[in-house]
Amino acid sequence: MSTLEKSFNHVKDLWDKKKEAELNGDEIGLLLYRSNLLGSDLRITNYGGGNTSCKTVETDPVNQEKTQVMWVKGSGGDIGTLTRSGLAGLYLDRLHHLKKIYRGLEYEDEMVELFNHCIFDLNSKAPSIDTPLHAFLPQQHIDHLHPDSVIAIAASREGEQITQELYQGKVAWIPWQRPGFDLALKLEKCMEENPGIEGIILGGHGLFTWGDTAYECYLNSLDKIDKAASWLEKNYGKKRPVFGGQTIRSLNEEKRKEQAAKLAPVLRGLCSSEKTMVGHFTDDERVLEFINSEDLARLAPLGTSCPDHFLRTKIRPLVLPIPADEPIDYNTIKEKLSPEFRSYREYYAQYYENHKHANSPAMRDPNPVIILWPGVGMFSFSKDKQTARVAAEFYINAINVMKGAEAVSEYVSLPLQEAFDIEYWLLEEAKLQRMPAEKALSRRIALITGGSGGIGAAIADKFIQEGACVMLTDIDEQALASVAAGYSKDKMSYAAMDVTHQEQIAQACSLACLDFGGLDIVVNCAGLAISKPVKETSRQDWQVLQDVIVTGQFNVSKQGVEIMDAQELGGDIINIASKNGLVSGPNNVGYGTAKGAQIHMSRLMAAEFGPRRIRVNVVNPDAVISGSKIWEGEWAEGRAKAYGITPEELPQHYAKRTLLNEIIEIEDIANAAFAFVGGLLSKSTGNIINVDGGITAAFPR
Repeated sequence: MSTLEKSFNHVKDLWDKKKEAELNGDEIGLLLYRSNLLGSDLRITNYGGGNTSCKTVETDPVNQEKTQVMWVKGSGGDIGTLTRSGLAGLYLDRLHHLKKIYRGLEYEDEMVELFNHCIFDLNSKAPSIDTPLHAFLPQQHIDHLHPDSVIAIAASREGEQITQELYQGKVAWIPWQRPGFDLALKLEKCMEENPGIEGIILGGHGLFTWGDTAYECYLNSLDKIDKAASWLEKNYGKKRPVFGGQTIRSLNEEKRKEQAAKLAPVLRGLCSSEKTMVGHFTDDERVLEFINSEDLARLAPLGTSCPDHFLRTKIRPLVLPIPADEPIDYNTIKEKLSPEFRSYREYYAQYYENHKHANSPAMRDPNPVIILWPGVGMFSFSKDKQTARVAAEFYINAINVMKGAEAVSEYVSLPLQEAFDIEYWLLEEAKLQRMPAEKALSRRIALITGGSGGIGAAIADKFIQEGACVMLTDIDEQALASVAAGYSKDKMSYAAMDVTHQEQIAQACSLACLDFGGLDIVVNCAGLAISKPVKETSRQDWQVLQDVIVTGQFNVSKQGVEIMDAQELGGDIINIASKNGLVSGPNNVGYGTAKGAQIHMSRLMAAEFGPRRIRVNVVNPDAVISGSKIWEGEWAEGRAKAYGITPEELPQHYAKRTLLNEIIEIEDIANAAFAFVGGLLSKSTGNIINVDGGITAAFPR
């Protein structure tokens, strides 16, 4: 291996010698360290893409003899987050023995099952299809990556010639072939026929590099990537303007996001004809450069080249044929866009019919994953936020590839039959079938008011645990941020929102559409409590209770239903009311009246929204003291005074007056809210669940 430079123009050497010393020669630890560094840069490899390996000498637990073991990223892993549990450890000699029983290209898939008979480490992750590609190369440390700059060369019409000239014979070329055992044999042969090479580019696919140590392998990978990136940079705009030049001017950032938020629910509804989807939006500069260009119409239909790209993004995107400043009237825009989605589904169905085999899996969802709106940005839709976001990242990688390939040659996508054979590969189908079952609230998006603590935060947590995405709102932005810090951004977003301010409600709902694509569930939990006798209840006390509890519920529900109507997917509204809306009590006229109005408003909305498959239901808590914000301060004191006890005696006081003699917790309310939306009560609307331990006076009748 030649001495490599440690200074690069487009990638950064992040290797920490101190960290290396701490690992003290632990080759597996160094493999994980190297992998995580490489995977931290999406230009080097996509999320879940590529794989890395190392070979060590271990003691065979059966015969106690020394044996070579290969450690490689297992199936479905991600090198950026790779841990020890994500590796497969296999006997190297057994992998080589498989060559003796390999029956040829027609029998590729049977080899994958045989990898399991080569496992050394019984805690191994399932070995991936790429396992032999690492095994049959002799080097101790190997990287297989999908860098944008290198794939730009790999996806160029003159890719092989460019590789030879750019790397001066130090990097070999293997034409496109689907990953598998035969490709591994070709890698081995390429190495034998080209002694001294430092890497191999797989046409249309990616890069293999290696080294005698983890650090040498890391530097070699950076070197090959940086050379390609530097060369592409010199050529951008040299032959012709990037993507042929810009033909459309983007809206300003504020207007882009405004338009995207308005259109997202419509697109989500149209994308969800088979299964409900969750969305993501980006107006990244790289996206805008592509979608506003002259070449968009030519390049977008070609689709992507790297298998990892189109597996995530589908064979090609849908380009919206509407101006960036198109007025978004929901009825009119649906009429314009519905034919475009029908045409896309018909194209996909024809693609499937033209290329399927006798044993191909059934056709999957024919709706687009990537949707491009010139002048505005890119939407992506998938089963959850993370998958939609990652699909967008992959398409940005594809844009980078097309940009580079067009700058130095001509972009070439995979032939449709090759693409189909990857997309509907039986091994890929088997991987999909092994995915865990989706949770009850998967694919659903909830907006929760009053979410900075107590009942609202508990409902948010329950919904997220059950698979939902949550837009959390409250007037206390600092408390919101504190709650949201405990969750992934792919699961929770938040917005400061006062339910008495219509503009803030609209902004929070727009953010839900931008971050997740729309809205399925509204939980009205925002509230406050004032406990006073009638003579001490001021007009201001009365009005603030009506404004927050009654008018706030009306405003938020109205805004949420507008989005649900745009999607045409139905939905749920859950109103967190109170036992006090059903039962009269002392010193409670303002609060009890507001809660009574809240409950009856729910019935009225249920009657109106039912034909649109929007359910409206009520959860009535009582005496939720632990963790509930309304019990802080004067409310607890007021209720204690009404019953002639101290605030400290309230929990037991309320428990003792119930049929079940139970203290009510915030988690009990969250469970009741989930009951309405979790699937078992999908035909229930206009109903009330009391969570009060059993109070006969509160029995609805």
